Amino acid sequence: MDTLVLTDGTRGDVQPFVALASALRTAGHRVTLVGPESSMSLATEHDVPFVPLTDSARTEIVERRAPNTVGRNGLMRMHLALRIIRENRMKPSGKLRELADASARGADVLVHHTNVPGHHLAEWLGIPAVPVCPFPYWVPTSSFPDPTLPFALPPSLNRASYGLNKALPTNLLLRLYSKKHLSRWRRDALRLPARRGQHDLFRRPDGERVTFLQAFSRHMLPAPVTYPDWVETTGFWYLPASPGWSPPAGLAEFVNDGEPPIFVGFGSMVGADPRRTTRVVADALRNTKSRAVVATAWGGLDPDGFGEDVFCLEQVPFDWLFPRVSVVVHHGGGTIGAALSAGRPQVLCPFMFDQPFNAQCMHDIGVAPPPQPERDLTADGLAKAINVALTDDGMAQRAAEVGRRIRDEDGLGAAVRTIESAVA
Repeated sequence: MDTLVLTDGTRGDVQPFVALASALRTAGHRVTLVGPESSMSLATEHDVPFVPLTDSARTEIVERRAPNTVGRNGLMRMHLALRIIRENRMKPSGKLRELADASARGADVLVHHTNVPGHHLAEWLGIPAVPVCPFPYWVPTSSFPDPTLPFALPPSLNRASYGLNKALPTNLLLRLYSKKHLSRWRRDALRLPARRGQHDLFRRPDGERVTFLQAFSRHMLPAPVTYPDWVETTGFWYLPASPGWSPPAGLAEFVNDGEPPIFVGFGSMVGADPRRTTRVVADALRNTKSRAVVATAWGGLDPDGFGEDVFCLEQVPFDWLFPRVSVVVHHGGGTIGAALSAGRPQVLCPFMFDQPFNAQCMHDIGVAPPPQPERDLTADGLAKAINVALTDDGMAQRAAEVGRRIRDEDGLGAAVRTIESAVA
């Protein structure tokens, strides 16, 4: 089976797809991964054939600058939407052209992140598309509201909330902007005819349902959820440390020198004021008298703002580090899967998008204290949450139990089998 795998965005959007591509290769299939240029080294380290894309507007604007406005109020969200359109009005055609060029060689199946218009490319190539969402924010359900909805609704409106969210002024504006460019691209570049439902990635061109993958574990949700039979929730897709990786100088010694440290890292999240966030985290660590490993990643935390009891580095393989720490403090994005698998209590400081929902899920399943939203973060509040995670025996036991259940899953194996069946 020849497989095209398409993704875009931050490391959290790319890493699971590197893991999938590697698993497909191990299963004997030919794979080409298409993703943002900044992830080329990650793919290369795992021997995954890679075609780079120009780093996306999502990376440059939504992840780096949106935390300044997202979640504040409707007018500021609208301002952000208008800014995205204004600053990127010439970029969609270039990115879409890159996607088409990368896909032109063809394949037997096209697997794509929901943030990439892969279903149009699959239609162009005449092959099945398998969309993938890494968290539970795409497929409507009556079990919980749309995780990205910026306000609460009564449970009776859970399923309706997914459509309502799309109709909110900011989201509607961005969707109309996106559809305009996609429709033009279909017509002019892909030579595809306009048709009813052409932007619906839940359906194939013939109107039948697609095979849809969800790359998370059902154990992250506080209650069972019944999805349609065309939706496969596989479990998380884990990428181990690359072959030959070893800890940077001093890290192993620091981790092993005394009580297990805390981990703090906010991934690609930067926030409105990284210096303030750094001060809050540093003060909270001092208040709890905790040693810590801090991952600075995209600059959301300043390594110069911490003392001698903190080991700072840009990034580190979580499968190596998390079993060696006591608590995982993070933003509620892709780090969730690694923290759950390690069986460690968590403290979540959500920034945006679906992260508040994910953070609340961690609290509801008993592996984390109440979330500490980044925009309201204080040293006292964060210190109290860390102390709860350090001292609550019930939480530690629950985290260990959930970790065992998640380690028993084979998310990548389930994904490979599902993709194979989509082609058969």
